[in-house]
This record gives sequence, C-alpha cells and structure tokens, in this order.
Amino acid sequence: MCGISGIYGISDVTKASGMVHLMNKSIAHRGPDDEGFYVEENIALGHRRLAILDLSPAGHQPMHSADDTLEIIFNGEVYNFLQIQKLIPEHTFKTKSDTEVILAAYKKWGKNCMQYFNGMFAFAIWDKVKKELFIARDRMGIKPVYYYQKDGVILFASEIRSILESGIVPRKINKDALTDYFTYQTVHAPATIVKDIYMLMPGHHATISSRGMSIEKWWSPKDNYSRASEGKSYQQVCDDIYNLLAESVELRLISDVPFGAFLSGGIDSSAVVGLMSRVQKQPVKTFTIVFDEEEFSEAKYARQVAELFKTDHHEFRLTPEDFLNDLPIAMSSLDHPSGDGPNSYIVSRITRQNGITMALSGLGGDELFAGYPVFNRTLQLNEKQWLWNMPKAIRQLAGTAYKTIKPGSTALKMMQLLELENGKLENTFPLSRQVGNPDVLKSLLASNYRSADEIKRILQQELGNSSLPVLSEVSVAEITTYMQNVLLRDTDQMSMAVALEVRVPFLDYKLVEYVLGVKDEYKKPIFPKKLLVDSLKGMLPDSIVHRKKMGFVFPWEVWLKSELKSLCESRIKALAQRSIVQGNVLLDMYDRFQKGDKNVRWLDIWLCVVLEDWLEKNSITE
Repeated sequence: MCGISGIYGISDVTKASGMVHLMNKSIAHRGPDDEGFYVEENIALGHRRLAILDLSPAGHQPMHSADDTLEIIFNGEVYNFLQIQKLIPEHTFKTKSDTEVILAAYKKWGKNCMQYFNGMFAFAIWDKVKKELFIARDRMGIKPVYYYQKDGVILFASEIRSILESGIVPRKINKDALTDYFTYQTVHAPATIVKDIYMLMPGHHATISSRGMSIEKWWSPKDNYSRASEGKSYQQVCDDIYNLLAESVELRLISDVPFGAFLSGGIDSSAVVGLMSRVQKQPVKTFTIVFDEEEFSEAKYARQVAELFKTDHHEFRLTPEDFLNDLPIAMSSLDHPSGDGPNSYIVSRITRQNGITMALSGLGGDELFAGYPVFNRTLQLNEKQWLWNMPKAIRQLAGTAYKTIKPGSTALKMMQLLELENGKLENTFPLSRQVGNPDVLKSLLASNYRSADEIKRILQQELGNSSLPVLSEVSVAEITTYMQNVLLRDTDQMSMAVALEVRVPFLDYKLVEYVLGVKDEYKKPIFPKKLLVDSLKGMLPDSIVHRKKMGFVFPWEVWLKSELKSLCESRIKALAQRSIVQGNVLLDMYDRFQKGDKNVRWLDIWLCVVLEDWLEKNSITE
C-alpha cells in the first residue's frame, strides 16, 4: 500500500522534478517507509512506500524491468502474484514483491495482463521505448487514481491534494457537482468536487502518449458476472460461496508485517474473522470500538465472536469527548469532502497505533449479499408495478396526503416514489441513497443548480440491457454508487491518513462475479444475508446472525448546537458568502436549526460545514 504521483508532458526536467517532489510530499502519510522518483523528458514519477511485502530495499519504487525498458509506480496489492510468477517461467525474479510481477506480466501480455491480477491496485507503467504511459485501476475501485489534463500535460495521483500541490491546477470548485454532493454526501466518479480533476473509473485503464489520452474499460460487473451457479442446488451454491470466500480471505493474509481484523460482531466482520482463524496458526488480532452507552455499543457481540474463534481481542473505549478531540484531524485528513469520513478515521487510527499495519474488513458483504433494506424493497416494488399505471395526478395526491399525515423523511421519499414516471430500478434506487431534501436543495443552491441525477446516470450506464437477476442489479447499483464513492473512498483516505492498509475479502472479483450470477430465489434475504450465513455452514451462532444491525451512533444534532457550534457558525457564515449558495437561505436554515426546527436536519447543516471546511483548507475558490 502506497501513494503514487506523476506528470506527463513537461519537457523541462528540472520543472517536472520540482513539481513531482511537491506532489509526492503531500502524500507522505500514505507511505512513511520510503520514497523514490524517476524523471526524464516528458515524464516524472513519484512514489511513497508503505512496505507490506518484501520489506527489503529490493522493493523500492519506482522499480524498473529487467531489461530497463519499463518503470513502475504501484499502490496496492496483487494477492495472487505467486501464482502469476509460475506463468512467467522465462523471467528470473529478483525480489519477493508483487511489483516485479506486475512488470513481468505487463512485459509478457501488455494490457491483457490486467485479466490475471486479483487484488486492489492502482499503478502506472512508463515504457521508455514507446514513450507511452499506462495507468490502471482495479476492478472494484478499491484503490484510487485522480487525474488532470490540459494542453498536453497530464497529472495523476492517489489523492486530489497531490494534484493540487503541483501548482499548475486551478483551485476551482466544480459547481456542477454541488447537487450531487448535497444529495448523496459525495461526488460520484468520474467527477470530483474540484473543477477539471477527475477520477479514473474502476475497471478502467488509460494510455497516454504524444497522441493524447485514451481511456478503456477492461472490466465491469454487468459484463463479467459468472453463470457457474446455473443449474446447481442451493447447497452446491453455498459450498461454492464458502470456498470462494475462504480462498479470498486466505489470499489476503499474505503479509510481511503485523496484521489483524476489524471486528464489529456483525455477520460480515465475524465471517472474515472466523475464516482467518481457520487458516492462521496464531490467534487473530481483532479490534473493536466500544462505547459506554450499552444501547450503542457492539462490544458484547464482538466479545462473543472473539471468544468463539479464540482471537487476541482488543477493545478500545471511545467517548464522545475522544471523538470530538479527533474530529479536527479527521476533517483535515479528508482528501475529498464526505459526510461520513470521520468514523473511518477513528477506527483506523486506533488500529495503527496498536502496531498493526494491515487489517481485514467486512466491507462489501451488505452490497453483495442483499444486506440493506433496499433489496427487499425493490422486490416488493417489482410486484407493485401497477402503481404506475394509475394517473400521475392521483399518485401525487396520495403522496401529498401521506406526507401530511406522517411528516418526515420516510413520507417524503414515499411522495417522491409515487411521483416517478415508472418503478424501474434506475428511478427508485436513487431515492434509497438520498440524504438531501430536494426542496431544500432548490432553495439553497444558487442559479447553477443542476437537476440531473448522477446515480440515475450511473445505473443507466451500468445496468443498460442487463440480464442480471433483480437482486444482483441492486448489488451492482450499490457497488457502483454508495460503495465505490463513499465507503471505499472514505476507507482509503482515512486509513491511509494513518498509514494503515485495509483489505476487503468480500470484494474479491471471483466471489463478486459468482454471487452476481446467483438467482434471486437463492439470494432472497428472508433474514439478513441468508445466503451468506448458510454458506458459512453454521460458523456463526444465531445471536450474531439475528441481532439488530448497529454502527457508529453519535449525538450529532446536540454537538452542532453545543461543542461544535463555534465550528459550525464560522463555516456556515463563510459558505454563505460564496456565490454558489443563496446566502440568506443558508443563514436562515442554520438559525432555524439552532432554534429546534425539525424541518432542518443536522445532516443538512453538517454537509455545509464539511464542504466549507474542505474548501478553506484546500484554498478552493469559485
């Protein structure tokens, strides 16, 4: 796990070298163990290293190929690198690192090498002979790559702030992304909150040369799901899933540094810990955040799992005061504004401070195994398509009446649902991920308000002409929106802020491809993630399987009116001075919130605070 940065198209070697050094310095937190550079005419590469495999100097990057025609900078892990080595017998490997394997694979197969890699990765390879740069990103989008291009110059890096530190990128806000941010607490790729800085999409690679930059898709869930489960019994499918998940966990245990696992006591993290315990000879090190308030704390469930699998368990008590003390650092660590980033920072910091450099996470289990309410809700809506055969006026009247009788966010979404043109997933799913009130947005944002819905655009692109089962379509919707643009982005930026590598076994592409092909009859969540639970062959007790889902719960509404009031007021007043919002509307919203108006939610205020704080810290103007 590392940080990468690079510049293509600047012939002045001295200038390019100075720029890439600045870019690399800004991501030093991602790789505290080593740094390296490669600079020649028209190319400058920078690397920060967090050593996980082959801790010796032989793993230094940039690394060159045996014939010295290629240079690589690499962030991530290719877990099956030892298997790939066997496919390249003509190459004499000099290191024990996966970086050298990527180089050898690219030398042998060119762009087709991507099909052999199983892991999380973002890398760039410079071909000294062809004068061509190749940049690639993993299938699921676990590791990021951002880029900027203008007048033949292309900058890329693991973080937006690295690109900004080059000194040549205008620090301008992307006004077209504001609706997206306030609606979904993020900006969906390829766009970012900064104008003209984009993200290379998951499962894509780019080729850069004097002819320009071309981007190609090499993998997508819709085009690569497996039909291997067709014709198999439920038990056979469960057996397959167990084997795939067990193999995924075992692959992700390869490491030359101390490692452990996040343990919440939920199904996903418990499954990962259980499978780890079956492979490791030593007790698995597990880490849990606990709270004094019993109704918020998952400690008892995590302890139960730890005792079951005889782990080396560590509990860390977190008070609201602790969280508030860490909040300024967490906000400063945000590479992109997010409504939910600080939680990831807290658990990462505590884990890293206890001597762990790599940790496994249960992220992805909900998305893959129908763990959210939207999965069942979509099945129900599919059975009620007759609703949209009713005249729209009647549906609107019914929705308005429901909202009047039962005011609140649920009633608002019901009203929005009934106003849709039809009940297709591309229309209904976005409502499940909305955190912003459309009416509030229309009054808050200035004239540049844009009504296009980014999640709807993504679903039309990712699910157009899909032959996937309905529940698998919802999985793809979750994976390509919330998971990739909130969960994975927050996990990467917050874990790497403290130099912690997080691995996600549920996102092994073989497992993802297989489960996406499983029919709805087998996957229907009669109870939460039934297919996953049955696949684990009784590994988890009922007390874990059927417990109430919990998570980080903090008194945000109270904080914004007390401990965080000073921060809020300063950021709200500053944001109100910007032309991107209607200042008088924002100030009125904040005033009503402070007075207890239930029509103004704390999250509406918090998103404004986070945005302004990020814009100020990164000197972003309009």
